[in-house]
Amino acid sequence: MNITVKDLLDAGVHFGHQLRRWNPRSKPYVFDNRHGISIIDLEKTYDQLEKASKAIEEIVSNGKQILLVGTKRQAEEPIRELASATNMPFCVNRWMGGTLTNFETVSTSLKKYKGFLRMEEDGSLDKMHGKEVAAIKRQMSRMQRNFEGLLNLQGVPGALFIVDSHNEAIAVAEANRLKIPVIALVDSNSDPSIISHPIPGNDDSAKSIRIIVDVILDAIQNGASKRVEAPTKRKDITPIAQEPDFIDQEDEPEVTLPEGYEEIDFEEKREQTDSQTASKEKPQEESKKSEPVEEVKSEEQTTQEDSAKN
Repeated sequence: MNITVKDLLDAGVHFGHQLRRWNPRSKPYVFDNRHGISIIDLEKTYDQLEKASKAIEEIVSNGKQILLVGTKRQAEEPIRELASATNMPFCVNRWMGGTLTNFETVSTSLKKYKGFLRMEEDGSLDKMHGKEVAAIKRQMSRMQRNFEGLLNLQGVPGALFIVDSHNEAIAVAEANRLKIPVIALVDSNSDPSIISHPIPGNDDSAKSIRIIVDVILDAIQNGASKRVEAPTKRKDITPIAQEPDFIDQEDEPEVTLPEGYEEIDFEEKREQTDSQTASKEKPQEESKKSEPVEEVKSEEQTTQEDSAKN
């Protein structure tokens, strides 16, 4: 990572919530309680952030997507910038219940919304009746609010990156139900035990959120650079059959001639055998040619004999 513990301290990542909002399960990541405020241990934050960045890098290198979730006001702009820089799906307006657990219905609505957008682009929407256009416009505005960052979502994501897991409890519950890894920025009022990769830190400060988002950005870019594309098989290329090469071998194959043949008169012997076979074939061909002639003669003789008898 390109940051240090001092950078986290300067960004105010160590400031937690008030003691009355403290979650007892966040105790392992709390350094001390001062002036009624929980102080987060930045050493543990740094270690957890490093583990989370390695997990994200591995997930992205395998070709999977990271769904970025941050619906609170402080996280909206950093999440948008992270999504635009990495081309990842995001959710900043409202987490719609069933986005993961009821993904088939959500994907159908996404296809419908994409169809409306195509109609608006090619001008076919303007050719429709006024009441139909008004109804579609109202439906599109509602879909824009729900599916703004989910248009490029390709199936169930490989992991979720969440800012403020306490505020996004529904998204965390759905991911845990489907056993999807969750990387989340958790404050002292959150439960880190339900997060697969918790990052303890201040989730209310825009500066604190932005420094964590920058580390996640580097992890996603590093993972995308390590993606290995599967080699494509070309059908127009046929493998070349290589003939065996005996020159490079130590033991060359021995060639022996039949008995009575020598290397000098091999051509003469072959000419003699060819002439003998040709002479044997000639009488057979002549006999075959003569057979139909004899048959014709025998037929003429039979006709003459029959006429003589009559």
